[in-house]
Amino acid sequence: MLTFDKVTKTFGANTAVNAACFTVDKPMMIGIIGRSGAGKSTLLRILNRLSDSTSGKITFDGLDVTALRGAAKRSWQSQCAMIFQQFNLVPRMDVVSNVLHGTLNRQSTFATMFNLYPNEDIHRAIDILDRLGMAAHAPKRAEALSGGQQQRVAIARALMQDPRIILADEPIASLDPMNAQVVMQALRDIHEEDGRMVIANLHTLDTARRYCDRVIGMRDGRIVFDGTPGQLTTGVARDIYGADGSFSESMTSTQIEQSAAAAAMMEKATAL
Repeated sequence: MLTFDKVTKTFGANTAVNAACFTVDKPMMIGIIGRSGAGKSTLLRILNRLSDSTSGKITFDGLDVTALRGAAKRSWQSQCAMIFQQFNLVPRMDVVSNVLHGTLNRQSTFATMFNLYPNEDIHRAIDILDRLGMAAHAPKRAEALSGGQQQRVAIARALMQDPRIILADEPIASLDPMNAQVVMQALRDIHEEDGRMVIANLHTLDTARRYCDRVIGMRDGRIVFDGTPGQLTTGVARDIYGADGSFSESMTSTQIEQSAAAAAMMEKATAL
């Protein structure tokens, strides 16, 4: 279904994504893990065409995604919905209207300006909110909701696009553990029940193991691991998070991940 063929993205002298290659032959839930700055978000933005690759090619069901322009590009973006860490809702707008924004690509400018939507779309938006346990909050302003609730509204907005792929860019980074579980389970249910491909950038190995069918590890723009959650060994964690020989063999992969993150923070502090 989906193929990345030597996809590269550079920003001046910096290479954010370096010759990324992988193939997905059926809908699955994929987790992308790695340190901050590894290239995870850039990879998703290239797939959604929010950012253009410098070189390489992405194909989906035979369609050359990287070559799309104008209306064809906008059509692809509606099939490849994005969910962001900061939700990107309109705070003062009610929940159901935020969800209906998922149909903007097929609404006229007049309808958008005056918040006019077909009854069929309104009913569908409420049905999607109900599926995510959020129907009771439909008339509330988005700003009145908790972070976990806002993220579920963002997921509902993505589902209004009826996409074939859902891209989630750090969807639980700002959430507490309980809300993080609710959001990740919602994404997992969408994959299993709808047969949609879900690709999520994740902070922790444990989350990738629990919810994903496949895990891609990135380091310094390169893909250094591509396999099943069961293959995420301690050695693999070192490859992904850059832990050196000072890390004990007895450490778990999560401890290595946390230690590598702490080391990265110390490195930044020293540079400052």
